[in-house]
Amino acid sequence: MRIFKRFYPKEYVDSVYSIDFEKLYREGYRGVLFDIDNTLVPHGAPADKRARKLFQRLRKLGMESCLISNNQIERVKGFADGVGSKFIENAHKPSTKNYFRAMEQMGTTLQNTIFIGDQLFTDIYGANRAGIWTILVKPIHPKEEIQIVLKRYLEKIVLYFYKRERKREEKKKSF
Repeated sequence: MRIFKRFYPKEYVDSVYSIDFEKLYREGYRGVLFDIDNTLVPHGAPADKRARKLFQRLRKLGMESCLISNNQIERVKGFADGVGSKFIENAHKPSTKNYFRAMEQMGTTLQNTIFIGDQLFTDIYGANRAGIWTILVKPIHPKEEIQIVLKRYLEKIVLYFYKRERKREEKKKSF
């Protein structure tokens, strides 16, 4: 459905930990914006070994990172300190203002920045509105706050149409 396109990610993958960041670097990307909860770790969890290793890998590649979260400073700063990343708390996603602010902090542009998150209506929609390449990941853990659980039902509808459109595009390419 046409009305849902504004929520469609450019890519949809199982996990942030399955993304080929080396390939993205070769393609010219130099900055990665991340949501935290259910993108990098389960909701409310501290930075774990896997997350710390990912951010080390990004630094080694020469990629900048910035966490952009609707959470408050205590949550976001604590996680950012744990992984060694820049951050913006209370970002008011899907407002575009802080996506641009995060790129400014990283010294990147729309052309060389990607955003990775687990929610269509905040994460992906905001990054799409800003003009940033988006990657949607499946939520890490099913335990979520009630307002997010309710949004997940609506996301399923949008994802149904997204997947249907992707299948059609793939069929066209194969002919």
